[in-house]
Amino acid sequence: MWKIAFCNLIFIGGLAFLLSLECFAQSSSSDEIFDKYSLAKNEFEKFEKQHGHFLRTRNTNMHYLTWGNDEDMPVIWIHGSFTNSYEIKDLADKITAQGYYLIAIDYYGHGLTPIPHHEVSHYHVADDILDLMDHLQLKNAVIGGWSRGGYIASAFYDSYPDRVKALILEDGGSVAANTFYQSLEDEELNVLVDNLFKDRVAYKRLETEFEVYREYQDPEDSGLQFELLAWINQDKDSLWTIGSGVEKLFHMASSEQFLMNIRKPSQIPLFARSMVMIEPLILFRNLKVPMLILDPVSEDDLFPFQLENELLKNLHPDLITHKIYRDTEHNIHYERPEEFLKDILGFLSAIE
Repeated sequence: MWKIAFCNLIFIGGLAFLLSLECFAQSSSSDEIFDKYSLAKNEFEKFEKQHGHFLRTRNTNMHYLTWGNDEDMPVIWIHGSFTNSYEIKDLADKITAQGYYLIAIDYYGHGLTPIPHHEVSHYHVADDILDLMDHLQLKNAVIGGWSRGGYIASAFYDSYPDRVKALILEDGGSVAANTFYQSLEDEELNVLVDNLFKDRVAYKRLETEFEVYREYQDPEDSGLQFELLAWINQDKDSLWTIGSGVEKLFHMASSEQFLMNIRKPSQIPLFARSMVMIEPLILFRNLKVPMLILDPVSEDDLFPFQLENELLKNLHPDLITHKIYRDTEHNIHYERPEEFLKDILGFLSAIE
């Protein structure tokens, strides 16, 4: 299995930071890797033909994946920062086998969905999801997401509560994003952010898609790793890279921008602002649908939100289920897939 998202990235504040490329030291010849790339390209196109779709929404040409029977209960999954709709792929068949129609979107700059030319926010993504639901003729759906995807799911509920059957929030969307950072003293916060950026390495910008695939494919993985092709795109100079334009969209291209997102949210671009200004205690004050909060807890917790999640649950004890995963990092569905499946399927089965 291709592990670029978890071998050399750490997810901080909803953004992926590249730390090291050592785990992808190349050992195969270029010819061997090109043959692997060609097979991966064919497999990717085959997969897209079976599961991939595009819809021209009010903001973009949105790419999404579907699995299962479209007559079953729809579950819309929203990925985290710097991943894409493929993040749920390995769990899709087990979810749909239990009678659910799974839809996973790519939002702006991720997967195969471009960044719009006009300024957008999380709420614009919510509008795109509404367009998708109307296109698919879905009266309502379970809306779920991981990390930033959880905040977008919350924005969707804020905008279109009558179209939500239930919410699944995996370490995102249930607590204000800057809660932890704003609890730190200025000097402590400065040190934390400086440390995040000092070991950071930018993705390479190369002449061809193959070169990027060769650079980031895992030579120890005998599989084709065709999912990697969903991460690769071209930048404004027509060079191939990973995640072109996303750091600008998130306003996280530097430590200074990162700190502005925390300290001066009214002065940052709309997409970044729309995440850090979401206040779930206000947004969910009149919650009307079941909610599952998936809360990983670890010694170096990126989002130590357990107490805040309990506070939200106490506002709606009959609607909110708060599941804690001990000794687990940010990405539950990758680190504990079987437990993740058990919990979300149990939650879904209780929904009429």
